[in-house]
Amino acid sequence: MAWSEKLKLNKHLLNKIIGVGYTTPREIQQKALGRIYGGQDLIAIGPEGCGKTTTYVLAVANRIGYEAEGVPRVLILVPAKEHVIEVISRFGELNSNKHLSIVGLYPTPGTEAQMNALADGADIVVATPDRARAIYLKLGLNLNKIELFIVDDADQIVKQGLQLPVAELANSITKAQRLVFSEVMHDKLEKMIMPFMETAATVEVEEITDAKIDTYPQVLYHLPNFGTKLNLLNLFMRDDELFTKTVVFVNTRQTAEKIYKTLQNRQDTTVALLNTWSIEFKGFTSVTEFAFSEQARVLVIAEEKVAEEGLRQIPFLVHFELPAEKEVFIDRVANRDSANAEIMAITFATDIELTLVKRIEQATGKKIPLGELPEGLVIEQERKTTEVAPGKKLTHSWRYDGEPGESYVTWELFPEGDKTKVRLTHAGLETFPKHPDFARENFVKGWTGIVGTSLAGYLAKA
Repeated sequence: MAWSEKLKLNKHLLNKIIGVGYTTPREIQQKALGRIYGGQDLIAIGPEGCGKTTTYVLAVANRIGYEAEGVPRVLILVPAKEHVIEVISRFGELNSNKHLSIVGLYPTPGTEAQMNALADGADIVVATPDRARAIYLKLGLNLNKIELFIVDDADQIVKQGLQLPVAELANSITKAQRLVFSEVMHDKLEKMIMPFMETAATVEVEEITDAKIDTYPQVLYHLPNFGTKLNLLNLFMRDDELFTKTVVFVNTRQTAEKIYKTLQNRQDTTVALLNTWSIEFKGFTSVTEFAFSEQARVLVIAEEKVAEEGLRQIPFLVHFELPAEKEVFIDRVANRDSANAEIMAITFATDIELTLVKRIEQATGKKIPLGELPEGLVIEQERKTTEVAPGKKLTHSWRYDGEPGESYVTWELFPEGDKTKVRLTHAGLETFPKHPDFARENFVKGWTGIVGTSLAGYLAKA
């Protein structure tokens, strides 16, 4: 289908995009552009590579036209510096109006250069949420004339924990059309955008590849947090008649140790690590060695590339965490021998991992069936804020997933001349297990590093 008049692209822009090879609109452009031009707030959901960024670049270029003013009329929020550069490059490729000024904002040492660029004139600002907020608070970013407020890769912004600056910037823009683009929609993302997208329309596209990859039978468990993942794994491992041999994949040694200790403490389960890094933990040097062990039932694998022939001997493959690259996951669950049909691949995923699940489904050409959470599963509660005094005090709960006890952390701010004193109080440590990991000196060391080093470094870059 060619670009139709219904999409209302001006002739200069239409000639430009056809000239660079965009001869026909993608499905998301067909569904979204008309609504955007009609002035609707819009949430657009689609897989990686479906054309979301091109959609709003076309909408912006078509809307602003040749009326460059040098005052920000469009604010686009993206997750990271590389996304800022990519979006600006896309404007350079598709925008036929060379008079428009586009400024990128992202974390760098100091803000002076970026504030100067804004002062020189910017029609479109492409920014990471934290840097846009920091410069706005320094009165360097004018939001008074914003007509289009766009949040791209919103799921990745949530994954990076940047919800607060997005919400604050959205609240600071009084009258604007608002567009949100994301690969998936989940509870955490919905919580971030609903205050300013309550009346938005939603369009969604599915682009599953025609090429099918044969995999072991799969099931996906959508869980709220790490602690509930631990509880579900523990619940499954209680059934030693079914789960005779299980490999559990994680991304870090820290998580591997946590699973090891949790399963050993909660039940009489023989757990081991692949290529153990400490004499504290039992281990095996290969999956095949684990498969032939009469005692061990669970092997936890962290950051290891595993030979395919070893996994063929294991009836259950559990992805407690999803690897960063979808190809690693697919390689583990690909069924290259129909005789291995009895192997089951189980995936645990929280909201922020659903984007990768979607990419895996897109690459394999099949949806992963969603499993029903079993009765008896304990759902761990999220951390909660108990007291807020804006600009002065914040108290929130602090607990450890899968462990008893709950403590409270209080942050207090005290002005001292041109500086601010931060006081942190951590109460309730006595409710945690009597274990060296929960010793008071460990908390003192940890908080000293966070407040004295990490926080100071972050503020120096803001």
